[in-house]
Amino acid sequence: MPGRRPLMAALTMLLMALSFGSPTQLRAQEQGRFVDLGSVATATQIAPPKIVVWLPPGYDSSKRRYGVIYMHDGQNLFDPKRSNFNKVWAADKSALRLIASRQVAPFIIVGIDQPGADRGRQYFPRPMLEHVSPATRQKLEAQGNGKPMIAEDYLRFIVTELKPQIDRMFRTKSGRKYTAIAGSSMGGLISLYAITKYPEVFGTAGAVSTHLPLGDPNWSESERQDIISAWHKYVKLNLGKPDGRRIWFDHGTETLDAFYQPYQDALDAALVAHKWKKGRDFKSTTYPGTPHEENAWAARLDDIFGWMLRDF
Repeated sequence: MPGRRPLMAALTMLLMALSFGSPTQLRAQEQGRFVDLGSVATATQIAPPKIVVWLPPGYDSSKRRYGVIYMHDGQNLFDPKRSNFNKVWAADKSALRLIASRQVAPFIIVGIDQPGADRGRQYFPRPMLEHVSPATRQKLEAQGNGKPMIAEDYLRFIVTELKPQIDRMFRTKSGRKYTAIAGSSMGGLISLYAITKYPEVFGTAGAVSTHLPLGDPNWSESERQDIISAWHKYVKLNLGKPDGRRIWFDHGTETLDAFYQPYQDALDAALVAHKWKKGRDFKSTTYPGTPHEENAWAARLDDIFGWMLRDF
């Protein structure tokens, strides 16, 4: 009968749309979806950061709860148009690959934008100023334009304002085991500080290409040894024993990452000395030939997420 096949095809498409949603909804089910919370007001001294949440495929059609990873430098996570360098971690794409291959359970990503000029002050672990010599401290404070560090305010915002909001708005697993935090460079520093200061909140931290020299890496040998010694003190006096926490460390060998190996070796040794078992409690990986930039971090993000979030 003429026209029967087109009619049947149209009916089939209609039934699919009714059963599974529109093409846009289907794409959201396959790719996850973004929720832009805009600039979230804060009671602390930090500027209100823009927050973008990525929800995994199946979120809207299920009743399950999800682990959450909070990530710094949110501009550089998902959309090249928003990024500082037209490069991104492509964090959602990595999550999709790992979820599809069942290497990790589906999880939520919360991207927190950085504040621009105040980024260094906001991501600097304040205890390190107390562990270095007065001369090194003076130089570090000068590199921050002499303004006070505001990492405490930033972490307080995440723990007391942002996380409760995320837990209210979305179906999360709110416990420490299912709450991670990660970032690169100075973002690696603040992630390490977060799991130090709030061990009851964050069970896992990702410190990617961590800027362990703290400031300008062209230190003299005595200054470098001063900072290395300070990291030993930090582990002993601030971080303590693992107590179920896990930390991912990594770095490349090119550009800014070329400075990091001596500091990371010292930090690894300090962790082992304080009962952190390499491979179980922390991972420390070198990626030869890779520079300090988002494309390099995107290339190894499956490794990072796969190790950090395997118990989500």
